[in-house]
Amino acid sequence: MKKNIEITPNIETLFGTRDENLHVLEDGFNVTIDLRSDSIELEGAPRDVARAEQLFADYDHLQRSGFTFNNGDLNSMLRVLSADPKASLRGLAEAGKQRSFGGRRTVQPKSVNQRRYLESIEKHDMVFGIGPAGTGKTYLAVAMAISALLAKRVNRIILARPAVEAGERLGFLPGTLQEKIDPYLRPLYDALYDMLDPEKVDRYLEKNVIEIAPIAFMRGRTLNDSFVILDEAQNTTSEQMKMFVTRLGFNSKAVITGDVTQIDLPSARRSGLLEAVDVLKGVDGLSFVYFDQADVVRHHLVQRIIQAYDEHKVRIEEQMSLLDSKANANGANGRTGAAENADNGAVSPVETRIVE
Repeated sequence: MKKNIEITPNIETLFGTRDENLHVLEDGFNVTIDLRSDSIELEGAPRDVARAEQLFADYDHLQRSGFTFNNGDLNSMLRVLSADPKASLRGLAEAGKQRSFGGRRTVQPKSVNQRRYLESIEKHDMVFGIGPAGTGKTYLAVAMAISALLAKRVNRIILARPAVEAGERLGFLPGTLQEKIDPYLRPLYDALYDMLDPEKVDRYLEKNVIEIAPIAFMRGRTLNDSFVILDEAQNTTSEQMKMFVTRLGFNSKAVITGDVTQIDLPSARRSGLLEAVDVLKGVDGLSFVYFDQADVVRHHLVQRIIQAYDEHKVRIEEQMSLLDSKANANGANGRTGAAENADNGAVSPVETRIVE
């Protein structure tokens, strides 16, 4: 099936640098796009062509209504549409508009898993976001918290992190208690200042509308009308995790984020996040969203680095499995040889010494 679409000034901005967005469309929608002087020719299966045609219509509508795409958002949306046939460009854009906050940014998912994550946060009171670094787990959670605060769905935001050193010994830190723990919580501050005006962030922090603290400060509290985020949850102990997930009060949400490949606890302690996944996976009302390297939104090298570490881990596990198999086989052979010697009347070295 073939379909021609007239090129208008609005439509032309969809093409992207060196027509990169059209290449994403061709791969994701299984259509061939031929650029003519004044039109675009779409060719493919009727269903695929209809989807691509609807995308161009949605884009034209959004442009006419004054919607603006931030840097990289359009390309990310097209990738989400490629992976999810049920999604539409207009639906993604309008959902992001509803999540806008502070007039500074809008929250747009850049992958299918990010979209599921945002939808899970909207629908559930407790969500676990688990995956590698750079997948937007913390950033999107903070964005949703700010959106809820500005929409007056909650009265405050509480951001918590375990104060665990990442394989280093930092020693004594000078200053007040807040100054001692601030280095551990800096990524949460960074996310806030990226989304809101610095003056507004400082005002919220001063009035405790936004509170940032180590997880130990959560003990004994009941958190009502709050949006609570626990970051770096892989470094919580079992006791800390149980304490945190039981703090949730009325009209509150909790988001727990972590990367189970970067656990910095002493080897004798089991991660509270790993235990929570086992214990809570069957609890109604909770949601678990898992990310992988395809969801990484940092520099493109980060995706490849994560993949290289994953492949290295698989190789090590295979080598260990092979060594275990050889050890078991050698042990079985040793036992067989000993049994044969016993059957033949052979005397062991111990028995020889006893006889002597």
